Amino acid sequence: MIENKNRNQEEDNSIAVAEDSRETQWKSKSFLGAIFMGDLDLSMCYPFPEQGPEDKAIGDEWVARVDAWCAENIDGEAIDRAGEIPASVLKGLADLGMFGIKIPTEYGGLGLSQTNYMRLLAIVARYCASTVATLSAHQSIGVPQPLKLFGTKAQKEKYLPLLAKGAISAFGLTEPSVGSDPAQMKTIATPTEDGKHWILNGEKLWCTNGVIADMYVVMAATPPITKRGREIKQITAFIVERDTPGIDVMHRCRFMGLRALENGLIRFTDVKVPAENIILGEGQGLRLALTTLNDGRLGIPAIMASSIAELNEHLSSWGKSRNQWGRNIGDHESGCDKLAQLGGGQYAMAALSDFCAATSDRGDTDIRMEAAAAKMYNTELGWDLIDIGLQFMGGRGYETGTSLAERGDVSMPIERAFRDARINRIVEGTTDVMHLFLARESLDKHLKLAMPLLSPKSSIGQKFKSLMNCTMFYSRWYPMLWVGGLFTSFSRFDDDLADHMRWIDGATRKLARKLFHAMVLNGPKLEMKQLTLARIVDIGTELSVLALTASRAQSERDRGDQGSTLKAVYWLETGRHRVDALFHALKNNADTTARKLATEMMEAAPELSYPEVNLSPLPVEVGSDLTSGRQDKRLCFGGSVNMVVEQASK
Repeated sequence: MIENKNRNQEEDNSIAVAEDSRETQWKSKSFLGAIFMGDLDLSMCYPFPEQGPEDKAIGDEWVARVDAWCAENIDGEAIDRAGEIPASVLKGLADLGMFGIKIPTEYGGLGLSQTNYMRLLAIVARYCASTVATLSAHQSIGVPQPLKLFGTKAQKEKYLPLLAKGAISAFGLTEPSVGSDPAQMKTIATPTEDGKHWILNGEKLWCTNGVIADMYVVMAATPPITKRGREIKQITAFIVERDTPGIDVMHRCRFMGLRALENGLIRFTDVKVPAENIILGEGQGLRLALTTLNDGRLGIPAIMASSIAELNEHLSSWGKSRNQWGRNIGDHESGCDKLAQLGGGQYAMAALSDFCAATSDRGDTDIRMEAAAAKMYNTELGWDLIDIGLQFMGGRGYETGTSLAERGDVSMPIERAFRDARINRIVEGTTDVMHLFLARESLDKHLKLAMPLLSPKSSIGQKFKSLMNCTMFYSRWYPMLWVGGLFTSFSRFDDDLADHMRWIDGATRKLARKLFHAMVLNGPKLEMKQLTLARIVDIGTELSVLALTASRAQSERDRGDQGSTLKAVYWLETGRHRVDALFHALKNNADTTARKLATEMMEAAPELSYPEVNLSPLPVEVGSDLTSGRQDKRLCFGGSVNMVVEQASK
């Protein structure tokens, strides 16, 4: 970690925890990481990686099966109105195997690929966002994925079969006073004298599935260690069974969207957890979480891309059916623009999501940056496109789907989609955190080269060696950022796409120069320029998406498919304007004025005072109704390994 006198002590502690937990070794070249270094590596994106025919056939069969079941059993409007997912829906999904999509078959799961997992989530999402969020949270950040990646043989044999059959899991990280800053975590785990157990105390907020979970992955602070002369807070991941004494569901949270989500405030009071329930190792909790999320957060980009595809289908029909001022609204220039943004944007979102899925399944490429960028890009763009779709529908977009159907109009629940989509820019890493994460990773090569030079703790010998390494690297790398385009050929691309690729290549080298200049001019202070770093990250992400869009379009043309070419060309043309605007804003912005204004506003405002609230645990009696303890939706560890769902059997 580079010393920075601009940080306060709390910031120093937080940075230390984050740096100690991040993956430090790249197992391979990253497509997005290379772009930040000025290298557009065509071999990584062209021909565009597609799902293999055998795996696609398996996915097609499962998609058809799940789609048919959802059409028969899931009423998204009714679930949204009631704020509850019926027990019969959860049982039916469990019977289909939807709680163990990626769990290996040897443990009773379906053993499907990452691509097919994303495809199945996308199908369920078309019917109900709350339901798919339940499935996704269970499998992306809940117990199955960490166990699959890092669990011991005993842990896998004990828990994965239960999870595959429908036991629901949740992830406990966020706390009432702690969001994305785990260095401030208040939940603690203390070892017993005999070392056989840990005693867990604390609260976890916004714990998705927490109200009905059978087990949790809980992050807790364990005794700190000293590293490089600095005390480092340790975060450890524990598997905690719901029926362990001392666990209370204190509150079920209700939200603007995802109204049936079983999300809550969970309290742990002297909860005794066996030492063998630690996943990966003591102090490895955040590393586990970050690694798990590389694949885990890919579900949301896939869901957003699929949702916008469905929206496109409806709004294209709406555009040629709704007549205003003597012509269809889709024929007016304003209507054309909205439809084009929807069509082009969805194509780009799918290209990014599918690239990540295929790369993940291949397993030989580092996707930590691509996964974060896909989550950020598709949720931001998806939100914008749903807003455009709502505007295109006018009053019908603002009216609920139920109301539209009741008065005999065409029912398209854009209003519900709008509410449900908003959380995606926050959950599993906010856009702001994704900006910071990607900014840190984009600087990794530079920091590794220059860190000994910038650290006051480095010896003269270390500084000299670092200086020589920097001189050798930058004396070749920097000039190539100006002349590198002379040696790049795009002859395999058609003329119109090749023109865009040449522009993307030039913009990629310009981005690397801008990032390098920002480092040189700001030094360690660059860390504090979050808006500058966010713009740089957005440029790199946009360029990677444009390259993937062009590569997929050319790959489709190579197969004789011209169907989506115009969508790709539109997004490439408009993308150049977006990137140019971001480059312009690196120097031409109101960041300084914004800081002054914000400071003035906060100085004039009173501090908030929080009311004292004494919460009582929610009841969890077996057989309780659907509005109390939710026990009817949980698998009972003390009973059979089948879902205890009394409501479903009535």
